[in-house]
Amino acid sequence: MTTANQKKLLRALAGEVQEVPPIWMMRQAGRYLPEYRATRAEAGDFLSLCYNSDLATEVTLQPIRRYGFDAAILFADILLIPQALGADLWFVTGEGPRLSTITTEADFAKLGPVSDIHETLNPIYQTVRNLSGALPKDTTLIGFAGAPWTVATYMIAGRGTPDQGPAHALKAENKALFEALLARITDATIAYLSMQIEAGAEVVKIFDSWAGSLIGDDFEKYALEPCRQITAALKARHPNVPVIGFPREAKEKYVGFAKATGVNCVALDNSVDPEWAAQHVQTDGCVQGNLASRHMVTGGQELVDDTRRIVQVFGKGAHVFNLGHGITPDANPDHVQLMIDTVRETR
Repeated sequence: MTTANQKKLLRALAGEVQEVPPIWMMRQAGRYLPEYRATRAEAGDFLSLCYNSDLATEVTLQPIRRYGFDAAILFADILLIPQALGADLWFVTGEGPRLSTITTEADFAKLGPVSDIHETLNPIYQTVRNLSGALPKDTTLIGFAGAPWTVATYMIAGRGTPDQGPAHALKAENKALFEALLARITDATIAYLSMQIEAGAEVVKIFDSWAGSLIGDDFEKYALEPCRQITAALKARHPNVPVIGFPREAKEKYVGFAKATGVNCVALDNSVDPEWAAQHVQTDGCVQGNLASRHMVTGGQELVDDTRRIVQVFGKGAHVFNLGHGITPDANPDHVQLMIDTVRETR
């Protein structure tokens, strides 16, 4: 029987250098898998799938059964927190999420208190409990949430935007309202992740998908500082649970991010050169990443070569092998297997 401290992912997050790094993939439960598409059709729509604990458990387990990843990540969405706070949320087929917007004090006043979010999110905690009992004993269970800045960009714009322009505009025009919204999301994220941990999550990850659009001091104030607050609060409550931070497209701001926030591991997007990251980021501890997602579509020798390079470059330190972004719906499941085989055969 594998105990917690023998699980490959937990060993890496504790700083252990392993001959073969643990592997998992962002969005590993997703539309590239035929079994996922079948379960999604059974659920009816994306949000129904998120909130159906039995079906969400099933899709989380599917890539574990197929590939034997070293970790499973809870199937949910970063926009469930806005919905739990009282925002309207729906998904438009082929276009993505839509939310009621928060652009005025009156909009903000309609949001509920953090103490009320659990009523909406209880099915998510049940999924975590289900998974905690259903996963193989050597598979680590990861919970997650969106970082406050990224979640705020959707709440302000009402949808995803290419440059997060509406959020930047509100930050410039009504800083007090912007910071009040960020603080509410931060508090809700702490409560949400803490409940995931109590339900059985062994690691949590904070996804800051739009961190790269924050420039200069704004990065420190609105990406780094909320991550530090969340990590500190979680470690005060759950000192043995590691945290992965993912400030996507942070570029040089990746340097020192782990020390400044307290996260146990920094996930890298695929724009980051592995040699540079090994010299400047991995020196502070574990890194995660960072194969380009396009390789899961194209396959071939380039996939093998880039995978080997990443494993070898990061092999002198603690490393979790992953993509630099989520796997895309047009990925070939066979290419995922090729990646896994290459990681486990590379020395």
